[in-house]
Amino acid sequence: MTARVKVAGFGLSRLTEQQVVGHLIDALRDGQGGWVATPNVDICRAARRDPAVRELIGQASLTVADGMPLLWAARLRGTPLPERVTGASLIFSISAAAARHGQSVYLLGGEPGVPERAAEQLVRRYPGLRVAGTSAPPIGFDATERGVAQLRDRLTEARPDVVFVGLGCPKQERLITRLAPVLPTAWFIACGAAIPFAAGTLQRAPDWMQRAGLEWAYRLANEPRRLVRRYLLDDLPFAASLLASSAAYRLWAGAQSRSPHETGRP
Repeated sequence: MTARVKVAGFGLSRLTEQQVVGHLIDALRDGQGGWVATPNVDICRAARRDPAVRELIGQASLTVADGMPLLWAARLRGTPLPERVTGASLIFSISAAAARHGQSVYLLGGEPGVPERAAEQLVRRYPGLRVAGTSAPPIGFDATERGVAQLRDRLTEARPDVVFVGLGCPKQERLITRLAPVLPTAWFIACGAAIPFAAGTLQRAPDWMQRAGLEWAYRLANEPRRLVRRYLLDDLPFAASLLASSAAYRLWAGAQSRSPHETGRP
């Protein structure tokens, strides 16, 4: 569907955020559904450890880089991506486009009351936006077929055009692959913490920290007990290894591409 760049074992779509939104709107107009994966460093690390996670992400219609280290790695490899595209931003840009084009959204994820609050904030921000429904399913709902079937029935009845699924990886991706077949003309967005961000119950880092690749530090400062191991002990070493291997690949590829004539050798 789009040009892709290989980073951390994933084919990342070479698209800007506005191009992603335009692609979704065009596909919805043509009655074509799909889903968007938004891997960051933590998801890439999980995928390297667990082939099942890698396979899940690989099924996405579009896979965009939700993490500055992935952009840096792509640049080091000599195959740059145009920009970072995050689930936390897509919930706003897609909702804005949906309001303009008369399409509906569904918010799935977050603590009880959070998706409803997010819906209120989005409607206030984008007049005319149609919210087809909200759901904050209890922990463990997806462990039984009945729990998934109840949610599937709600979605089938609501018939949204776009479903934002914010349950964390790989739970949200697994759920998307189970729900998407009943709404073949809808788009599902694996959006992580986007719903609490939209609700205002969780604050994003300032823009300058996002651009500098320091959003993780902001979140760590706000949720140290939950995130210290993930960010400092797991993700930072993985990111450093990813950048080093990307730079090494660029050097290797450059050496392989030189002909004997170019290197001055016989």
